[in-house]
Amino acid sequence: MPAENIEQSRREERGPERTSEHEGNTVTQILLAGAIAIAVSILLTPVLIKVFSRQGFGQEIRVEGPQSHQTKRGTPSMGGVAILAALWAGYFGSHLVGLFTDAGNGPTASGLLVLGLATALGIVGFLDDIIKIRKHRNLGLNKTAKSIGQFIAAILFGILVLQFRNDYGLTPASTHLSYVRDINAIGLGSVVFVIFCWLVVAAWSNAVNFTDGLDGLAAGSMAMVLGSYVLVTFFQFVNACAGGAKPPSDIPTGCYQVRDPLDLAIIAVAGGGACLGFLWWNAAPAKIFMGDTGSLALGGMLAGLSITTRTELLAVVIGALFVAEIMSVVIQIAFFRTTGRRVFRMAPFHHHFELGGWAETTVIIRFWLLTAIACALGLSLFYGEFLTTNG
Repeated sequence: MPAENIEQSRREERGPERTSEHEGNTVTQILLAGAIAIAVSILLTPVLIKVFSRQGFGQEIRVEGPQSHQTKRGTPSMGGVAILAALWAGYFGSHLVGLFTDAGNGPTASGLLVLGLATALGIVGFLDDIIKIRKHRNLGLNKTAKSIGQFIAAILFGILVLQFRNDYGLTPASTHLSYVRDINAIGLGSVVFVIFCWLVVAAWSNAVNFTDGLDGLAAGSMAMVLGSYVLVTFFQFVNACAGGAKPPSDIPTGCYQVRDPLDLAIIAVAGGGACLGFLWWNAAPAKIFMGDTGSLALGGMLAGLSITTRTELLAVVIGALFVAEIMSVVIQIAFFRTTGRRVFRMAPFHHHFELGGWAETTVIIRFWLLTAIACALGLSLFYGEFLTTNG
């Protein structure tokens, strides 16, 4: 085949060249999604505080929890409604503006699936919160009902992310286990992959839910984690094997086979912005809690991003705080059932430090610092692998 035909074939395979103006527009679109989400969240949350306070939609506090938390009884809950509204506004608002620029092709399958997963789990959490409020207790949906809701959302997501093949043959997810990219030696197959999706979604949604026990802890930590995923997805877009920011001649050897990385960056920054705006009102002393509406939605978003970016194992590093929180619960239950004794004063283990004499704000700030360290480590591993792959 003549050289010019080979080059033309490569160009068609990898997509059109992107101009510097286009790259500038994509950055603007990402920043716009974050700005819209922050604005909507910070403006809508106080409205919800007033409405929920009038309706008596207050949080019930665990009797066996730290006594200092009893003063929080009656604080409005279900603030996750503002987070989800801001997420939707940031994502679609950014794309609406993008229609008038050369910034992209609108919402994609990957972005919509992550958004759909977060919303579906948010609905499960909303039902849980409503039951807590109506029955004036700290327990909402029973474990079976909540697990069924998570199961349905996760299975549908797992099936759908293997559909919607684009022009380059990529689906939103692959059936391989992934670290910072697919591990070719570990193929799961479609059926096992769907089950794997369920486990990932259940694990992350419950992990964030357990972390949401101190004012601003989950919102602040998730803002950092999603911020890390903005960097990961944008880097994947810049170095995509097909349809990315670079012309074919500049695509590196270790390029990324990820469908719609730019759109995933947009939804990640919208989620992070929603958390930041909400944190303004949720920071200690909190005027509103996100409730299961917010924690399950954010956990689902993290699960969806890890699967669609092919970084399921890297997410364990970036989201190490959430992993530690849920593991403290698992360890506590397993050890107590086996020996009749406890490892921690109380689980999740942020309460362990409270009962040990740490002030709530001290626990929050130190856990935020640990999250920042975990995010920095995860990003270092991600970028280090790219440098190693490309010599």
